[in-house]
Amino acid sequence: MRSKLIHEIEGQRTLAVIFDSGDDFTEGIREVATAHKLGASQFTAIGAFEDVVLGYFEWERKTYRRVPVNEQVEVLSLVGNVVLEDGEPKVHAHVVVGKRDGTAHGGHLIEARIRPTLEVIIVESPEHLRRRHDEASGLALIHID
Repeated sequence: MRSKLIHEIEGQRTLAVIFDSGDDFTEGIREVATAHKLGASQFTAIGAFEDVVLGYFEWERKTYRRVPVNEQVEVLSLVGNVVLEDGEPKVHAHVVVGKRDGTAHGGHLIEARIRPTLEVIIVESPEHLRRRHDEASGLALIHID
């Protein structure tokens, strides 16, 4: 995985992150966020995964049901954000992947291994955001003062 600052103006930074085969998506984004001290960022990406685990949030249980897709898939849409939770970068992403037969599957991105590449553009906001635990959902949600 490689990352590079490609633009900066008035506290807003844009980075390009290029993943290679075998890289772990969430781990890689957290590494970039830590290295560049990102506190509130959004990202989009295209590329492909060799396997991915999607998640569907089950409200009653307050947990994600894991939906593994254990085959090569195209990343049709990947959007998400990075915010701080207890001072550490927290990645939240949703993805839609396309299978070889043209069907699409989507949900919360829990795990993903890249093959052959994933191209990510991260845009950081000058104002940092924080997550706080929400009792009703059991999730850490973005808190705005």
